[in-house]
Amino acid sequence: MHSAVFLIEFGAIILALGLLGRFAGRFQFSPIPLYLLAGLAFGEGGLLPLGASEEFVAIGAEIGVILLLLMLGLEYTASDLVSNLKTQYPAGLVDCTLNALPGAIAALLMGWGPVAAVVLAGVTWISSSGVIAKVLGDLGRLGNRETPVILSILVLEDLAMAVYLPIITALLAGVGWAAGSLTLAIALGAAGLVLFLAVRYGRLISRFVSSDDPEKLLLVVLGLTILVAGIAQQLQVSAAVGAFLVGIALSGEVAEGAHSLLAPLRDLFAAVFFVFFGLHTDPASIPPVLLPALALAVVTTLTKIATGYWAARRAGISVKGRWRAGGALVARGEFSIVIAGLAVAAGIEPSLGPLATAYVLILVIVGPLTARYTQPMAGYVSGLLARRAESGPAAGTARVPGPRETVESLDGQDAGDRS
Repeated sequence: MHSAVFLIEFGAIILALGLLGRFAGRFQFSPIPLYLLAGLAFGEGGLLPLGASEEFVAIGAEIGVILLLLMLGLEYTASDLVSNLKTQYPAGLVDCTLNALPGAIAALLMGWGPVAAVVLAGVTWISSSGVIAKVLGDLGRLGNRETPVILSILVLEDLAMAVYLPIITALLAGVGWAAGSLTLAIALGAAGLVLFLAVRYGRLISRFVSSDDPEKLLLVVLGLTILVAGIAQQLQVSAAVGAFLVGIALSGEVAEGAHSLLAPLRDLFAAVFFVFFGLHTDPASIPPVLLPALALAVVTTLTKIATGYWAARRAGISVKGRWRAGGALVARGEFSIVIAGLAVAAGIEPSLGPLATAYVLILVIVGPLTARYTQPMAGYVSGLLARRAESGPAAGTARVPGPRETVESLDGQDAGDRS
């Protein structure tokens, strides 16, 4: 009987996701917000709470994040990663400064104390690699010139989590410097080792994984990825970082074959991940913290767009690509919830969990929209300013390009945006 209920519940979820995906595709927007709303409907306090299939959905959600980051890693080689990290580390510093400070300041203003300030700083700082990877794929931008800039910032954030999570765990537990330092050393050593193996022995790994049989290739790549992700998480390193580095280590025909085989699995489990996120959000806990969460979301949306714009400008990307990079970085997700969950479990501040949930829910819905519409909106504002200048007092002495010419000019700058 229990298995029958499980099959009915899980089948209903998958069917609903398929229908929502078709609906979103008809109107040409990302299905992620719809998946999240479906999770709210199926979760505790929703319309149809789940029971038997919730544990399976949780496991599927973890696999979804792992596959999203693996597929993103398959797009780039180890040399690309090292080169981007060397050139983009200033963008990581700007990212941390602009986006962590609003969270820390907000916590202090609400009187939550320094530990809660460090926690909320992490919540507002880290973008959602899973959501952004899905959005970039949905919008067909994985080959754009600004995508390596976005990827570099996400990788820097994920690697920073290898340092941040042990620190915040030690702060929440109140352990001494010795125990905290040991945990941090293990995390850094594990991350460094995985990165070294990916860069130095990537060809050998690809040769080991390679197979002419699609079934064997799928099993080996999937098994290796989940194994490395699990080991990385056990060593206090993000499972997402481990999966991403496995993708980086694979190259050539192996990467192409794995990409085509894993794409359907990624789409399935990624959708399950977004539903799972919604399942753990009680709709009744959102209204009391909605206003501060909304204010924090507005501020950090602007700071993330500024971060992406600055980083893309520094990399020589055209104006349209800069706006696309900024808009793509807005979404928050899995890491923010993990960080807030640690604080809630430690009993630091009762309102921190609902605030973080509302904040992430807002930005995980707004993020796909900013990724799609930031650059067109910037073009519209640019055209509007040009129109006003054209109708101003100096219009008779100098000709100002009109909106159409402004857009054409941007298109000309954008000619090299896709590789």
